[in-house]
Amino acid sequence: VQLQASGGGLVQAGGSLRLSCAASMRSFSIYDMSWYRQAPGKQRELVASITRYGTTNYVDSVKGRFTISRDNAKNTLYLQMNSLKPEDTAVYYCNANSPITVANYWGQGTQVTVSS
Repeated sequence: VQLQASGGGLVQAGGSLRLSCAASMRSFSIYDMSWYRQAPGKQRELVASITRYGTTNYVDSVKGRFTISRDNAKNTLYLQMNSLKPEDTAVYYCNANSPITVANYWGQGTQVTVSS
């Protein structure tokens, strides 16, 4: 199983980016999916999650700015990031977790840098 994250880059504060995570597993729809991020010198934190039923959750610092979504037909997870701030700078990772099979997978990460 592979999770391929893409869409990161360098953007000015106030700008937008859309991250994508393409998954190779055949049963993508049964996985709860999440985006995590890790800034230099900090612990990895959960940014947003979407369950296999479509329920979403966000860390307080991104509420109203980020939107997580999934397209089960394309086996792809997305994170739309608007009104970006320098403190959003981090490597962003996608994660797949199946409560049914207890499988858990990580993507390789994509760098997001927000300049002030």
